[in-house]
Amino acid sequence: MLCLTLFSVFFSTTLSAQTVDTIGHRGPIARTVTNTSTATAQQPQEKVHSPNRALIYSAVLPGLGQVYNHQAWKIPIIYAALGGMGYYTYYNYTEMKSYKDEYLYRVNHNDTPRDADMAITPTSNIYNMYETYNKSFQLSVILSVAVYGLNLLDAYVFGHLFDFQIDDNLSLQMSPELMPTFCSGLALGNSFSFIPAASIRIRF
Repeated sequence: MLCLTLFSVFFSTTLSAQTVDTIGHRGPIARTVTNTSTATAQQPQEKVHSPNRALIYSAVLPGLGQVYNHQAWKIPIIYAALGGMGYYTYYNYTEMKSYKDEYLYRVNHNDTPRDADMAITPTSNIYNMYETYNKSFQLSVILSVAVYGLNLLDAYVFGHLFDFQIDDNLSLQMSPELMPTFCSGLALGNSFSFIPAASIRIRF
């Protein structure tokens, strides 16, 4: 009976140890699988260059789309063009308004000059100057809008060409070349003759 009791205790202890060992091995395996899936899900995705984003940036602030396209060197050109057109528009507007006010004042006050600098200028000439600066003002507004539109077009087009790559070996090569030409005829006594001919070979 004593032997049977010791055997039962020993068998139960061994079985419990095996169960704990089996469970202990399962834990790290499950954690390893979970960590692997989490690492896969957290991998950074490659950013795609968006031409539409470059267009929006330049629409909000001219030149910002060019910075997004890595072409910041175009910013001085854009702002020089916009600044020049802005000054041209402002100048034509002030001159147009000055001649307009002078003309309206003379019409309502029996050709009495309003501005001393324009006193010697006839009223008809005042009106002609107003028309001239009015047309220049309208043209300057159109050109300013065109410059702004070119800024948007440049950002959008070069946004599409941002990932476009050209192989450095792609080039045009031209070289002279001599080509053999064989001729035959009655004048040559039905015999063949060799006549060299020059040509140009083009390689891409």
